[in-house]
Amino acid sequence: MKHTSLDFLQQLVNTPSPSGHEARGQRVWLDYVSPFADETFSDAYGNTVAVLNKGGSPRVMLAAHADEIAMTVNFVDKEGFVYVRKVGGVDAAITKAQRVTIHARKGPVKGVVGNVAPHLMRLETKERKPPEMHDLFIDIGADSRKEALKRVNIGDPITLSDEFELLHGDLAVARAFDNRIGTFAVAEACRLLSEEKTQLKAEVCAVSNIMEEVGLFGARQIAYSLKPDVALVVDVTHATDYPTVSQIQHGDVKLGKGPAITHGGCNHPAVVARIEAVAKNLKIKLQHEAMSATSGTDTDAIFWTRGGIPSALISLPNRYMHSPVEVINLKDLEKIPELLAGFARSLKSGEEFKVKI
Repeated sequence: MKHTSLDFLQQLVNTPSPSGHEARGQRVWLDYVSPFADETFSDAYGNTVAVLNKGGSPRVMLAAHADEIAMTVNFVDKEGFVYVRKVGGVDAAITKAQRVTIHARKGPVKGVVGNVAPHLMRLETKERKPPEMHDLFIDIGADSRKEALKRVNIGDPITLSDEFELLHGDLAVARAFDNRIGTFAVAEACRLLSEEKTQLKAEVCAVSNIMEEVGLFGARQIAYSLKPDVALVVDVTHATDYPTVSQIQHGDVKLGKGPAITHGGCNHPAVVARIEAVAKNLKIKLQHEAMSATSGTDTDAIFWTRGGIPSALISLPNRYMHSPVEVINLKDLEKIPELLAGFARSLKSGEEFKVKI
């Protein structure tokens, strides 16, 4: 991976962007993608868009969500300990004993999620069930509610403090690859396309959208307003190549074996077929996943917008999703911008995607 691209990925991942509070991460994304675009803009809630070859046809939307799972300040007790609500799919059991940052109005406040030492547990609680979110409390070093509320406010977002690190070889670890890898990929696709813009017939709208983790909301907003003719969504998927994960239940997806595409449901068969053809032409190896009713991604919201937008999902294999130690393969990630750019270049002027009846 290019050094500038890797630096961008690291900055993007390390910039806290909890659902509903994505502005700082969106600024990082816009600053990077702006030199490659004809124009950029953001909407009322902070969905951001970079446009290439404005006025071309068809209009293709390359979309990924900018937000990460998080927590929020819910209550402060009389001793100054902070209690939380979850924002998205936070696992309370692995959040205990973690370092956190509360993003308060006056600046970041450091804290730790308290964890009772086993020596101090009462006998009847030693075998208790995993904690619920309301069991978690954060110690910010305050000695009273009054002191704590001078530093934090109800509703302040909270993120874990873990950041990007190279693990070994092409493997990297971070807390928020879900889904900064997607916004990274669509920005990198813009960079690749800007170098060969004369080949483009389509208008390309690269989108970094908000609030996926709490209901696919940003994708609904921006897909409605942009009115794309076709959409590719980039997100993470579960790698199943580590102990205790059943491939019989969850499929066979490995790190280092390329991006995954999903078949069925919201994934338009003609768009999927084009992705496969582009991948074959570019010699990009793909992995394959099946879905039941929903994909659990923004594709579910985009494909039924405005009577139906032909859509497809491209996913990066990710170990330990929704944890502070998500692990990806950078070689897999590099292939996604190439695939997105290849798809955009493959589009003929005015091309439509329809199911053959």
